[in-house]
Amino acid sequence: MNPVTRVRTVSTAAVAAALLLGLTAPAASAHPHTRHRIPFTAATVTENAGGTFTVTWSAPGTRGVTIRTDGRTVARGGATGSVTVSGLAAADRRWFDLVPDRGTPLHLADRLVRLQGAVNFRDAGGYRTRDGRWVRMGEVYRSDSLDRLTDADLATLRRLGVRTVFDLRTESERSSAPDRVPAGATRVVADVLAGSGTFTAMPRTPAEAEAMMVAGNRFMVSGGTARAAYTTVLDGIGDDGRRGVLFHCTAGKDRTGWSNAALLTALGVPEETVMADYLASNTYRAAADEAVLSHLPAGQAAVYKPLLDVRPGYLNASFDEVEEEYGSFPAYLREGLGIDGRELRELKRDLLVG
Repeated sequence: MNPVTRVRTVSTAAVAAALLLGLTAPAASAHPHTRHRIPFTAATVTENAGGTFTVTWSAPGTRGVTIRTDGRTVARGGATGSVTVSGLAAADRRWFDLVPDRGTPLHLADRLVRLQGAVNFRDAGGYRTRDGRWVRMGEVYRSDSLDRLTDADLATLRRLGVRTVFDLRTESERSSAPDRVPAGATRVVADVLAGSGTFTAMPRTPAEAEAMMVAGNRFMVSGGTARAAYTTVLDGIGDDGRRGVLFHCTAGKDRTGWSNAALLTALGVPEETVMADYLASNTYRAAADEAVLSHLPAGQAAVYKPLLDVRPGYLNASFDEVEEEYGSFPAYLREGLGIDGRELRELKRDLLVG
């Protein structure tokens, strides 16, 4: 058995840096009934090269936190700390329990699920809400295209319990790159752009490309097919008591990005955390995007890059459309997606802990 590791204290600057990377949620004033249930205001698990894992946390008001995996203690530290753990057996996902000396533990893994045939397959959970609760991990996943998944990848998804797959792509995308899904999983078409004129012609300049992305993100909120698709997804997440839900498009960043942004916002995750999760596609897709751009002439690459990126202005366009068309996000859920107060409460009950 590996010795228990004592950990160093993390500086305020380090915690702030993690926030900017979207790895943690900012501290919020918890409601009285949740203040002591989950004391963590920030917590992440990151898998490093070489199979080590870095666990970072902040749990104000506690005296200490114990880190456990596979039923054994691998580290102990104070209210705020970070530890890198090595020597662990290989696993599809390595889960850690962060156990405070008072309050409810957190059950966390690295958000990214490493697959051979997808680069942007990640957990939708692991974020803190404004009222101090946390979005469960291991329940809902988001991804890029599934057509290149290997048999080993499909076996991984079976072990992860993926049972329902929502395909947000167009008919032509589905035909040219058919999904590969785990045996026994149900596949549901939820075509966001069906019948729309969005993304039907290539832009001629970088400015046109960026304008196209902004327009597309607005359509994802108010377009009829988009509203029908996202209603299907959110209703499916709410109705599937077994969870194991996955939604995806081609790059896993735009249609999938709004799907996850809408879900997290509905659950009460702060705006800055939602934005950081959205922008993380730039990191996860960096190598794949560079491979595309490096084979294009400079002028064409400049035009194409805004289509490959996710940018704050794109997601902000979606939220602007929410305000302009519905007046508020709760109204968008209610009037645009048909999700009433009871359904929203049930969604929070099922997907939040604390």
